[in-house]
Amino acid sequence: MITDLFWIIVIAIAASIFWQQRRQSELAKQFIQRRCQQMEVQLISIARGSHSFGWPKGPLNIQTRYYFEFSVNGIDCYQGYATMRGMRLQDVYMPAYPIQEE
Repeated sequence: MITDLFWIIVIAIAASIFWQQRRQSELAKQFIQRRCQQMEVQLISIARGSHSFGWPKGPLNIQTRYYFEFSVNGIDCYQGYATMRGMRLQDVYMPAYPIQEE
């Protein structure tokens, strides 16, 4: 009886972590797409990188780094990353790239 309750709690926690990670991934995708539109570059791909759990200042949260590739002219490809802490965008790094003249 107690072991059944234990496993139900473990499964509920695992499902909650999975759901939060999916939600964080969707928000990260929106933030990265918006940043690429602001910088007038073409977004090519997004991939989830490393995770870490922690509570440096505030409640327990998941910190994840998302890597993305973008192009200025459709030929060259550059890689940047965005860091999400919980459901908030922590920072975005985009390397120096040539500006496309119109």
